[in-house]
Amino acid sequence: MEISKTAILLLQDGRFFYGKNFGSDGETIGEVCFNTGMTGYQEILTDPSYCRQIVTMTSPHIGNYGVNLEDIESDRIQVAGFVIKEETITPSNWQSTQSIGDYLKEQNIVGIQAIDTRALTRHIRNHGAMNGIISTLDSNLESLKEKLSQVSSMSGQDLAKEVSCDNFYHYTKRKNYPYKIAAIDFGIKSNILRLLESYACDITVFPANVTSREILNFNPDGVFLSNGPGDPDAVKYGINTVKELLGKKPIFGICLGHQILALALGAKTFKLKFGHRGINHPVKNLNTGKIEITSQNHGFAVDLDSLPSNVSPTHVNLNDNTSAGIRCDELRAFSVQYHPESSPGPHDSRYLFERFIGMMRK
Repeated sequence: MEISKTAILLLQDGRFFYGKNFGSDGETIGEVCFNTGMTGYQEILTDPSYCRQIVTMTSPHIGNYGVNLEDIESDRIQVAGFVIKEETITPSNWQSTQSIGDYLKEQNIVGIQAIDTRALTRHIRNHGAMNGIISTLDSNLESLKEKLSQVSSMSGQDLAKEVSCDNFYHYTKRKNYPYKIAAIDFGIKSNILRLLESYACDITVFPANVTSREILNFNPDGVFLSNGPGDPDAVKYGINTVKELLGKKPIFGICLGHQILALALGAKTFKLKFGHRGINHPVKNLNTGKIEITSQNHGFAVDLDSLPSNVSPTHVNLNDNTSAGIRCDELRAFSVQYHPESSPGPHDSRYLFERFIGMMRK
């Protein structure tokens, strides 16, 4: 049996945790955040929205059902690092092809286990998400602090360009679907594309820096703005493109796409203290009064007080009353902060895809 190396996690404010190596040997730096989901770790690992983040899982046992070829949201692991309480070395599931530790090692992702993830989560909740470093190579705190000091915070960082596709590509396998979609890839999850296709959408995916002229020349029935990582206010090219598309095509945004749409409409965004990451966040639909249980992953939010008069809030997060959805009827645009496509998570909000189809049908 392989003996785990000692590993250390140091946070920017000086708090540190000793544990055991999990995944690959090495060193990694990122913003340390936490996800409260009890399942879905493979989708979390491969979600581009987690670019440059070290994700802490609050559920104590991770890896129970292993890793398979189906539950991936992109072509590789996207997190900068992974923090857990305890790895399941021998997974049990008929789909499993390998353990989570081997999966991380195969893709050279550094993680740490056998630390008090409850204490770490409480620290982040109290003091906010912050940069951290995981190392199996260096245990000198002063040396690690120096390395951390060289890294910028998440605010002001445009990470969409790091995870977006380089060139446009046609996604849909079948022919003769009635709804022609231009999906702008700010870090798109695979399940979004799968769901759009299930609603008879013929999807072409464009890189984050696509221009409005290229989109209009393509002449889609609707424009989809995807999820993604980083500070929305830094994605100036995306905001400008959406501004120039408003009123010309129906627009539907999710997560970072929601924030970019809001900025294009004239609203403002801000960084949350520790973000919303999990698969059981309650959201109130202000139009129906119903409560939806949602999957969420974001560190920034739209400032509700900054919404222009022609933009209405449609959903609010009941944990902290932040924006969870907006719409602008006159410009045929709407968006939500959470992930209605889930994966992982509940399916309460998939009606939003039907709303998008209805806008294009009209």
